[in-house]
Amino acid sequence: MSLYTSAYLKQLSASTTFSVKTKLFTESRAHLTEFDIFLSHSFLDKEEVEGIYIELRNKGYSVYVDWIVDPHLDRKNVTKATAELIRKRMKSSKSLLFAISDKAEISKWMPWELGFIDGNTNQCSIFPVSQDKVAPKTFRRSEYLLLYPYVKMAEIDSKKEILITESGNEYSGLGDWVRRQVKPNYKIKNIDLL
Repeated sequence: MSLYTSAYLKQLSASTTFSVKTKLFTESRAHLTEFDIFLSHSFLDKEEVEGIYIELRNKGYSVYVDWIVDPHLDRKNVTKATAELIRKRMKSSKSLLFAISDKAEISKWMPWELGFIDGNTNQCSIFPVSQDKVAPKTFRRSEYLLLYPYVKMAEIDSKKEILITESGNEYSGLGDWVRRQVKPNYKIKNIDLL
């Protein structure tokens, strides 16, 4: 198992053709009013976030990213209407993935989004973006982030899967977690390290 790295996510974004990105982005804007995942992130991690978005969409999840789904929002002119639209999008999302990186600490919006969704759905998980290939045992969360499970990448039956670390050596598949299935469905012995 491993964490997602900045290099992997940037490569995924760079290797996805413009036409595929356009199709993914357009589908989100045109048809979606409810989302499986609200992706909370720092805009400074735009390349990595695009990679996360592509990874999740390729796995069949509907994902809200403000600058993809609502490109008309102006980060330099935040209004009450902006906050209300973000609230509406959070209310229409089943879960939140909190993309943390070195740059995420700068974001003023991310803690607000985490608190809002945690208070409404209690379906929040950390999506670490590592600068290096970090072994999951060395991933350190600080303070309130210790309350939440986090995402790992693993190979199961020769297929790359996104897992939510519930506790110890028990994991849930992302889809089961989004659908709120409580029991972890993987044990560490069934998972091949990437």
